[in-house]
Amino acid sequence: MSAGTDQPSLSRRFLAQAYAAGFDAAGIAALGEPATYAAYADWLTEGRQADMAYLTGDGATLRADTRLPHAGATHALVVAASYGGTAPTGPVARYARGDDYHERLRERLRELHRWLEREVGHAVNARPYVDSGPVLERDLAQRAGLGWMGKNTMLITPRAGSFVFLASLFVELDLEPSVPFEADRCGTCTRCLDACPTGALPAPRVLDANRCVSYLTIEHRQSIPGALRESMGGLLYGCDICNDVCPWNHKFARDAMFSEFAPRDLFAESYDREGARALARELLMMSPANYAAAFRGSAIKRAKLWMLQRNACVVLGNIGTEEDLAVLEAMCQHKHELVREHSQWAVAHIRQGSGNHPSR
Repeated sequence: MSAGTDQPSLSRRFLAQAYAAGFDAAGIAALGEPATYAAYADWLTEGRQADMAYLTGDGATLRADTRLPHAGATHALVVAASYGGTAPTGPVARYARGDDYHERLRERLRELHRWLEREVGHAVNARPYVDSGPVLERDLAQRAGLGWMGKNTMLITPRAGSFVFLASLFVELDLEPSVPFEADRCGTCTRCLDACPTGALPAPRVLDANRCVSYLTIEHRQSIPGALRESMGGLLYGCDICNDVCPWNHKFARDAMFSEFAPRDLFAESYDREGARALARELLMMSPANYAAAFRGSAIKRAKLWMLQRNACVVLGNIGTEEDLAVLEAMCQHKHELVREHSQWAVAHIRQGSGNHPSR
């Protein structure tokens, strides 16, 4: 390494470049065994991952050491980007209202990779990870000094709260690590645990995916448990409740850092109860072609159309009125069994007069 690229100097410039690129927080971590892996292994043993099989087996083995996913990597630049925690809460989680963060953040990490190669004057073995690889990202972010893991299991950054995307660039290059974030600034607060509508946070820093609205509406490919449907209220895709109540977000949440994370037109008026009903009806009437066009380049395509329609039935069953019965009754003839099941539940729920709960 040349005199102009000594380890401390290069590391400082690398971090400065990340901030110049628009990230809210940035740090460098040496790769190795995550401090939280034992807790992760216990979490798997308890079955709290639900049916997310990719978290077990080889996925669990690779997560045991951050040096394993990308051969040769020794350090990681870890960054955080706000996605709009100041926006109103609504039926669709804030992170999913704009463009798909996976590719957008990968593009920015690739730009940082190219900058790094120019600085050192040679090719650098590197790979970007954005919520898409076998990495315990919040552990890595804490090691890089970005923040601490809150009681809702989200990483909380001191100056941006928890409405942030995490991303990392693994590199085979000797860098100076940042000081890890050691403090736990949640104190005695339990607002996130108390506010979870389905009881998915049974203890601090323990998430039971089997009961989590985000899991049930995005990852779950089966019937939503009947005992949890009413608790989902008007939530159609994801859930922000445990973040909404966090005092750190009340004080430090920011607007979306990058313009591509701003809400698409489809979500511009879907924040209140009537907007949630309208969005649910629109999804129920959406054709596969319209779905593909509406969500092109969106993280929402993680869920299939039939899954969104299943979720929409639950929303209308909870906050809908007799005006919504026609579209729900039409869904009782849907080709997908689970859409039929959930639409029948919603129709019965409205007719029983118990579907008018306050929107959550």
